[in-house]
Amino acid sequence: QVQFVESGGGVVQPGGSLKLTCATSGFTFRNYEMNWYRQAPGQERELVARIAPSGTVRFYADSVKGRFTATRNHADSTAYLQMNDLKPEDTAVYYCQHAGASTWGQGTQVTVSS
Repeated sequence: QVQFVESGGGVVQPGGSLKLTCATSGFTFRNYEMNWYRQAPGQERELVARIAPSGTVRFYADSVKGRFTATRNHADSTAYLQMNDLKPEDTAVYYCQHAGASTWGQGTQVTVSS
């Protein structure tokens, strides 16, 4: 079955960096857009980035433009989200999912705090 396993989160000070990893299985990775979402406490889940099968990034949320970079590796069916210059407002649980999927992974917690 389709699975998404996010990892790489943690606690970081403002201005720090983290790289999130999304390991996938159960579908043909190279055929699907991959999306990164985040959900902060008490807020709705929001789309952060969308990367096409070609590797072209089709969308970044305005709040992360210039700081986050989405990439993908077809060889190991993995998506990545490099996050630089992190801010407290980036604190959230981060999820990945292919476009159209109905399942979610467990997410990875990112906490930005001094």
